Formats: sequence, C-alpha cells, structure tokens
Amino acid sequence: MKNLVIGLHMAARDGRGALEQIMAAEAAGLDVAWMTCGGVAPDPLAVFSAAALRTERIEFGTCIIPTFPRHPMALAQAAQVVDSLAPGRLRLGVGPSHEPAMRATWGLDFTRPLEHLREYVTILNACFRDGKVDFTGKRLHAHAEFPGTSAIRVMVSALRHNAFALAGELTEGGISWVTPPEHIRDVAVPALREGAAKVGRATVPPAVVHVPIAVSTDSAAVHRQATAQMGFYQRLPFYRAMWLEAGYADAAGTEFTRTMFEALVVHGDEQQVADRIRALPSFGANEIIAMPLLLPDDRESRGRTIRLLGELARSA
Repeated sequence: MKNLVIGLHMAARDGRGALEQIMAAEAAGLDVAWMTCGGVAPDPLAVFSAAALRTERIEFGTCIIPTFPRHPMALAQAAQVVDSLAPGRLRLGVGPSHEPAMRATWGLDFTRPLEHLREYVTILNACFRDGKVDFTGKRLHAHAEFPGTSAIRVMVSALRHNAFALAGELTEGGISWVTPPEHIRDVAVPALREGAAKVGRATVPPAVVHVPIAVSTDSAAVHRQATAQMGFYQRLPFYRAMWLEAGYADAAGTEFTRTMFEALVVHGDEQQVADRIRALPSFGANEIIAMPLLLPDDRESRGRTIRLLGELARSA
C-alpha cells in the first residue's frame, strides 16, 4: 500500500479540457483524477466515461456530487457506465452541499441534510454491492434490480464530526474541502474510527484531504489567489463552524486571514512543498486531492506543481 495517494483536482471549464487534463495527470504519474459537480460545471461521470477509453491506470473521483438534485438510482445508473468502462477505478463522492446553493440554484428544500445523506448512501451501497435495492426511508424510496454488482467505492464529502462518522460507518472514505490539517487529525480521523467501530468494520476508511498547492515563492501572490478562489467559504455556515471548531477564531470574520492561509495552502519552492506534502500523513491524511492554485502572473506555476506532485506520487 502506498504511503500517500496523490490525486489531482481538475480545473477545466468544459469536458474536452477536463479530458485533456486527466490524460496529462496519468502521464505525470498521479493516482486519481478528481472533479467536483457544483453549479453547472461539466458532469464528472460523463467526462470519466470518455476518459476511461483514453487512459489505462488513473482512478477517477468525484469530490462531491450534490445529493438533493439527483435521485441516487439515477446517479447509480451513470456511475455504473463508468465502472463498466474502467472497472474498479471510480470513487463516487456525494454530499448534501449547502443550503444557499441548493435553494438559490436549484430551488430545492434543504431539510435534515445528514439524514438525507444517510439514506442516499444506503441506496447507493445496495445498488453497487447487491445489484438490487428495496428501500423505503423517511426521505427517499428506491426499488429496482440492476444487471449486476459493481466495484464502485462510495464516499461522502464531510466537514464536521457527524459527517465523518457517517463516512466511517457506511462508506469507503470521507472527503474534506478547505479544511486545515489540525481538523483532520483531531476531528475527522477520530470520527472515521468511531463510525467504523460502531458497525464493527475491521478497516477504517481514509480521510481524503483537499490540499490547495502552489509551487511559488511569491507568498503574497499565492495568498491573493487563494483568497479569490476560496475566501468565500468561511461565509458559508458549515465551513465557518468547522474553522472555528478547529481553533481559528479568524473565521468569525469575513477575511481569509494570513493565519488561515498558512494553515490551509501548501506553498513555497519545490523542496518546501514536497516537505509539507510528505508531512501530511502525520495528520492522518494518507490520501490527498491536490488543487494547484492558478496564479495569473505565473502561469508556469501549475505545471511546476503538477510535475512535483507526479514525482511524489511515483515515489510514495
């Protein structure tokens, strides 16, 4: 087993761009290609179906597919296409997202999200592991038989204790986003263990940790870009609560402070970045989703970052 599984977050605006990035990530030696499914971004499963025919080794992962807009059986149908084309290579991360997004974008009710997520994952597990589902819950119903089982690994996006505990109980991992490493060590990993112990699982699922990265010694430029790309998260209630719980009182304000930036973003020259990435397993992060920051005045930074990540993945 590898000491550190390194995945890369795809930053393309359309399906063709994402496909090209996935192929480049495999050539660089990275382990997993990750995509989100927020707003009207390209659908990851459609992209992965195309990538399955153009790649041989790299795994595919969804950082999050929101659960409220899509019934779990409809999602299972799409995911099984990817699995049939690339058996065993799909990690299906799902999560409730956030109330502002669900109401403003989709016009959907956002009630008892953790309960909804538990039922959603229960249905997906039945579809993939058993090849059939007969479930009547408080929030969701599902009754169908599929052509067969599949090797899809269901994961959930998680920020706080209860979601990570659910991940440990029912899934193959909890996926963080914009989360400082102390929170992974002190909250996420213990919660995953707790959830696994609750149902007697012999193996604790991993915390898959989102890590913004820039191979650049221009710290001010990296901070500006990190603020532009991620500074709004602390204004979302779930993220603010997570940061405060991790001990960052700055999160009560509206500024993505230097303290928060240094905790979250891995940056510096190649050696500094490599050292911080190699230290992540000490926080319980044995799998990462590396997100290279896009620096407008240093367009070579992304290439340097991906090359270094590939080297680290091959040597892990």
